[in-house]
Amino acid sequence: MSSEGKVDCGRRRLLVATAAAGGVAGIATVVPFVASMLPSERAKSAGAPVEVDISKLVPGQMMTVEWRGKPVWIINRTPEMIESLKKVTEKISDPKSEKEQQPEYCKNETRSIKPAIMVVVGICTHLGCSPSEKFKTGAESGVDPEWAGGFLCPCHGSTFDLAGRVYKGKPAPINLEVPQHMYLSDARILIGEDKKGA
Repeated sequence: MSSEGKVDCGRRRLLVATAAAGGVAGIATVVPFVASMLPSERAKSAGAPVEVDISKLVPGQMMTVEWRGKPVWIINRTPEMIESLKKVTEKISDPKSEKEQQPEYCKNETRSIKPAIMVVVGICTHLGCSPSEKFKTGAESGVDPEWAGGFLCPCHGSTFDLAGRVYKGKPAPINLEVPQHMYLSDARILIGEDKKGA
């Protein structure tokens, strides 16, 4: 075989190594660029919206998600839970959330966009403890023989109904916060953003 037909293995290795290094460098450049387009952990904790799938949330069930470092409770209320709100209205300090700055869609009896779905920040408005769910009613609840269901703050005894409204005469000065949120579909909620500006 003539010298023209010989393959220079050293050159071939150099060419392959150069191409591989170029590919790695390209990936190393693209990955940080793509990652920079995603919200950082700092941005998420500062308030980036959180999308939540509620398709598997059955009536009577509650789920907790995190937004801005706070627990947000989402409850799929049963018809009985919704009916209980009417029964306790006279015992509630601010039934229509008029004492506080809240989205317009929570200034009603159910404090929600859709009556069955409750979305509230699970932090007591007194000193920031996290209330416990007390969905059992009456004496079985351990709260009060006439208890209609809701939440009890273990720190100082504030009680909230199944719309997050505080009962009269309790340490918590206002109702639980309803964060801005919107429905992306029947099964998905975006917490922390409301494009309608309600």
